[in-house]
Amino acid sequence: MRILIADDHTIVREGIKMLLTEAYPLAEIVDVSDAVDLMKQVYKEKWDVIICDISMPPGDSGLEAVKKIKEHSPKTPVIILSMHSPDQYAVRSIKAGAMGYLTKGAATLELVKAVNQVLSGRKYLSPDVADALADAFEHINSAKTVESLSDREFEVFKLLASGHSISDIAKELVLSSNTVSTFRARIFEKMGFHNNLELIRYAVDNKLI
Repeated sequence: MRILIADDHTIVREGIKMLLTEAYPLAEIVDVSDAVDLMKQVYKEKWDVIICDISMPPGDSGLEAVKKIKEHSPKTPVIILSMHSPDQYAVRSIKAGAMGYLTKGAATLELVKAVNQVLSGRKYLSPDVADALADAFEHINSAKTVESLSDREFEVFKLLASGHSISDIAKELVLSSNTVSTFRARIFEKMGFHNNLELIRYAVDNKLI
C-alpha cells in the first residue's frame, strides 16, 4: 500500500507517519509539506490513499488540491485533515471530492479507521461531520449563508474576518491585490455586507473565527 501525506507542519506529518506505520508496517509512506509538492507526487506516482491538510500556504488550499487530484485520479481516495471544526469545512471538503474529513484533534483516534473505510470505497463520516452535512442540507435554501460562497471566497472571508488586510491576503494566497478585492466585493454582494465590521460580526456570531 502507498500512502501520501501532505501537511505544512513537520510534527503533524511525523505523528501521522508513526500512526500509520504502526497500523500498516508494510506500507510505503511519503510526506510533503505544501500543495506544489503534493501535486508533483500525484502526477508522478499512483497512491492508494492521500491524507491532506486543508491549509497549506502559500498557494492552493487543500480544497483546491483535492479538486485537482480528483480530476487527475478520480478513484484515489482523499482524506482531509483540518484544525477547523467540521461545521466550517466538512461540507466543502466532501463537495470537492474528499472521501473523509477529520479534525487534527480526532485524527489519533479515527485516522486508521478512516483509512480502512475509504480504501473499501466508502466515505468516512464521523458523527460531527454527519451533523455538519445534515445542517448544510437543512439550510441549503437559506439566504445569506457562507455556503453561497465559493471555496476561494470563503478563504478570503475567513482571512478578512481575522483582520487581515487585502495586501496580507494577496500575499498569503499568492494572488494580486486586485483579485482579492474582487473576491471581497463578491462576498459583500452575496452576503449583504456593507463593511468589514458586519463581516466580522457575522463570523463571530456564527463561530467561524
